[in-house]
Amino acid sequence: MRLQRITYENFRNHRLLSFEPLPGINLLYGPNGSGKTSVLEGIHFCALTKGFVSAADSECLMFSQDYFLLNGLFIDEGESNITVKIAFTKEKEKQIIVNNSEIKPFSRHIGRVPCITFSPHEIVIVNGAPGERRRFIDNAISQTDRRYLDDLLAYRRVLQQRNAILVQLYEQGRPQNDMLSLWTEQLSRLASSIVHARIKFAALFFIHFKELYSRLSVNENPSLLYRCSLGNFKADTTLEELYLLFIEKFKEIEKQEILRTQTMIGPHRDDLVFLLNGKEIKKYASQGQMRTFLICLKLSQHRFFSEILGEKPLSLLDDVFSELDCRRTADILNILETFGQTIITSTEIKEQTNINALSIETLKPLSAK
Repeated sequence: MRLQRITYENFRNHRLLSFEPLPGINLLYGPNGSGKTSVLEGIHFCALTKGFVSAADSECLMFSQDYFLLNGLFIDEGESNITVKIAFTKEKEKQIIVNNSEIKPFSRHIGRVPCITFSPHEIVIVNGAPGERRRFIDNAISQTDRRYLDDLLAYRRVLQQRNAILVQLYEQGRPQNDMLSLWTEQLSRLASSIVHARIKFAALFFIHFKELYSRLSVNENPSLLYRCSLGNFKADTTLEELYLLFIEKFKEIEKQEILRTQTMIGPHRDDLVFLLNGKEIKKYASQGQMRTFLICLKLSQHRFFSEILGEKPLSLLDDVFSELDCRRTADILNILETFGQTIITSTEIKEQTNINALSIETLKPLSAK
């Protein structure tokens, strides 16, 4: 996947702007506050329908403006054009138009323009709450598996309904009823499908991760562990076996769930544990080790996408080189040379022969309307 051109109108601090990156590694440099991250965020909007830094759509509006508009032209591995238009106004909901057709729901667009990102703020994936790691794994699988994304959205709806039933049973002081059994059966089906997909992802993903980590660090042994709230089970457990395990576990903890008025097991309670030399990284690793681990997670995500989709995703790397020494910077650039199109932001120009360096101050302004 390659970005040919993107235009910005009233987006963040860009009144009118056009950006045309080249194939390969692009380095967009300039001082802090000059809008480099906003350039990446606009591309991320076109790929994943939301902001790069998870801000509300309204926060992406340029100050005192009523709308923003993004127009992106992408080219896939088959040389087919994909046009993406994102329009947002204060009065109306966001509109996404792909190849001249409006997309609803927005989730239908996920995976059409595969994309990986790196941002220093994403260090919470490594050292933050379990929800951050669940978000990472869900983002990775959703861009490569439409069924998974559909199951994930359905699971959230069913979970909300089941929790509402648990609240009713607690308030009425009644034991389990047929309605709870119905929602439990639906939730168990979806939960088993999601967990099964996550386990397969973790196994395949780790193959790429271990190889890339060995190129960025020495004398360290990384590992990934999918920690399931269901309990221990074999890695080759089938989908049906997982479903039966969920049904059995829900029966076992039924009274506890009613007393707590919440669903106590399921993929919404699971975690992806990161280890270095057998120790949990968020508890024992240095900041440098955590940052290297995060970078490797993102590079491995690219490899995973390429293998599953047969297409190299876009790489959007915000300030990836800060706090890295020259050797590690060179190692990352050598890896990125095989990644297809990459757009990196930096406060400083890098004197490397394998990158196309471009000052943000030289980007083309659009003609005012």
